[in-house]
Amino acid sequence: MSKQIFGIALLAWLGAFPVLAQDDPDQVIRVQIETVQTAQLNTDMQLSGEIKAIDALQLGFRQGGRVTEVLVDQGDRVVAGQALARLASVQQDQALNVAEAGLLSARAGQDQARQASERAAALLSRGVGTKAAADQAEQALSQADGILERATSAVDQARRAVEDAVLRAPQDAVITTKSVAPGQVVAAAQPVFGLAALTGLEAVFQVADDPILRDIIGTTIRLETLEFERPAMAGKVTEVSPLVDPETGTVTVRARLQDAQTGTSLLGASVRGHLDVALDHGTEVPWTALMRSGDQPAVWTVGEDDRVTLSPVTVSHFGDHSVFISDGLQDGQRVVGAGSQLLYPGRQVMAADMVPEGDRE
Repeated sequence: MSKQIFGIALLAWLGAFPVLAQDDPDQVIRVQIETVQTAQLNTDMQLSGEIKAIDALQLGFRQGGRVTEVLVDQGDRVVAGQALARLASVQQDQALNVAEAGLLSARAGQDQARQASERAAALLSRGVGTKAAADQAEQALSQADGILERATSAVDQARRAVEDAVLRAPQDAVITTKSVAPGQVVAAAQPVFGLAALTGLEAVFQVADDPILRDIIGTTIRLETLEFERPAMAGKVTEVSPLVDPETGTVTVRARLQDAQTGTSLLGASVRGHLDVALDHGTEVPWTALMRSGDQPAVWTVGEDDRVTLSPVTVSHFGDHSVFISDGLQDGQRVVGAGSQLLYPGRQVMAADMVPEGDRE
């Protein structure tokens, strides 16, 4: 293409655009014009979070030792009392045998002491025994009772030690984490299993601190899964943390799922929550309408003569595609949206979808 032809094409391309406002002050410029009405200002607050069990716990053995069996795996559903893992219990079994033998000996000693006490009391009642002998026999019986009580306690402790070598589920739950294997040596109270109780699920969100969060407890939130297809669910906000996490700068919001969810398919699922929050009464304008008058927000309003004026406003909240104005506008006022950046006070405008009189047939 020659330079002459390129120049003609460039001029034609430039001529396709309207003349800027400053080139022709008397030209009526086309803009987006919106008529505002006062209404309840609502916003769709979107939160991202994760589905968790309402009741979650960590399990560990009450005593240390070497693990001999692991009977469940991550993701398994267990019932209350079910054995999850076992420790080597040779020492505990031996201790129980010794304690039970001591209990048998204590019972035999108590029987002998009771018989001796009964004979001494009978002799004393017939006048052929002495009070000192009867008191001595009664004291020996009391000592035998104490020995039997201690032996019984020792057996109970030894039996509990044997039982503690088996880790059992405290309630119906799902195994969420497992950090133990056969042959591993664990310490007392070291967490080896994470459990999610089947008492219900909740969505947990980390949200930037906002004053409107104070009024959302008890409201309904719509939940949709992000990683797989599933019908939308409903939840109710049950908790808003009063403290801001110093590391993330967020607060924790919890919403309990209203449907009876006791399965495992939703545990750990990422969800988006939609919360319809009422902000205040005011007007909503397109985000393109927002301008600035000095240090204050403002919008271009259109008068009866179709000329614009820069009017200061008070911004209540920002939405995804709009701005919520709480003060500065009245019902029926016309506001410029798209095209507001081309205006100045007194500029004459017309709606972009209007046909000029000269173009009408």
